[in-house]
Amino acid sequence: MGRRAATGGGVAGGARAALPDCWLADTSHVIPGHRRQAPVRRQRSPLSSPACVPGIRGGRLFPRPRSGGLLRTFVAIMDNSGKEAEAMALLAEAERKVKNSQSFFSGLFGGSSKIEEACEIYARAANMFKMAKNWSAAGNAFCQAAQLHLQLQSKHDAATCFVDAGNAFKKADPQEAINCLMRAIEIYTDMGRFTIAAKHHISIAEIYETELVDIEKAIAHYEQSADYYKGEESNSSANKCLLKVAGYAAQLEQYQKAIDIYEQVGTNAMDSPLLKYSAKDYFFKAALCHFCIDMLNAKLAVQRYEELFPAFSDSRECKLMKKLLEAHEEQNVDSYTESVKEYDSISRLDQWLTTMLLRIKKTIQGDEEDLR
Repeated sequence: MGRRAATGGGVAGGARAALPDCWLADTSHVIPGHRRQAPVRRQRSPLSSPACVPGIRGGRLFPRPRSGGLLRTFVAIMDNSGKEAEAMALLAEAERKVKNSQSFFSGLFGGSSKIEEACEIYARAANMFKMAKNWSAAGNAFCQAAQLHLQLQSKHDAATCFVDAGNAFKKADPQEAINCLMRAIEIYTDMGRFTIAAKHHISIAEIYETELVDIEKAIAHYEQSADYYKGEESNSSANKCLLKVAGYAAQLEQYQKAIDIYEQVGTNAMDSPLLKYSAKDYFFKAALCHFCIDMLNAKLAVQRYEELFPAFSDSRECKLMKKLLEAHEEQNVDSYTESVKEYDSISRLDQWLTTMLLRIKKTIQGDEEDLR
């Protein structure tokens, strides 16, 4: 009996040993007397991968992108298109309101209320376009609202809408932005709001400075802004505009115009306890403009500024001017350059000062070497 068990065990052990390794992995479920079927391999669905199963790796039903930038861009585009569609629907509604207000019965029974509603709807549409970053469409919608406000004799609201239109057009069409701001300025000046008009003249000047690069027109708008500020006794704001004019006038070699402004602003500043320190800078710039015209003019100007403002004599700017005049009189380029470098080591030269000093240096024996 022990032999039979041993034999049986040996056969079983032999049979088990003869089976392939893959069958040895799982034999617990085999029923005696039944033929063992080959295991069926199931193909994995793409959606069953851990990256796609909900709850795993973010719970997405689509494979996770390597970076979120593309997904965010897609979502933003869809969001913007939805905002634009909503804005277009608002425009259509506003147009219907305007048409209905022009009918005979609407004229008898409160047509103006429909125009007021249309104004509000145009403004909502414009804001939707701004959210969608469609700046031209936003500007046009604000212009439509402004025109309707003018029909209703609401000048302040019309000017506000023109300003909003100008701000929107700044990002898409600078010239159209200027046109809208000019319409707003006309309304504000007609209402006697000169301070606000001056502010928008500055906005137009900045567009000419940065976007359209037309310095002559920028100067004209800064001058107009300064005139309005002076009329409203806002001298500090007027001086800021005038200093812009002087800086550009000197760059355009309109030196006498720049000299007049710098002397005027400097004279006003030296009488103010708060602005007294800046007076020396204005007299220094005026002296440099004189130097660009003629060395003798510059020497006489420095003497006059010292008499007018004794603190100017002890300033580093006055000492530099005297050294430059001396170097120019001796036609000594090295001395001129060394004086400028010494000043620059303590007070860094800005672009305007560098340009003026280079122009003066070039008059010394035609030298064109860089100051630095």
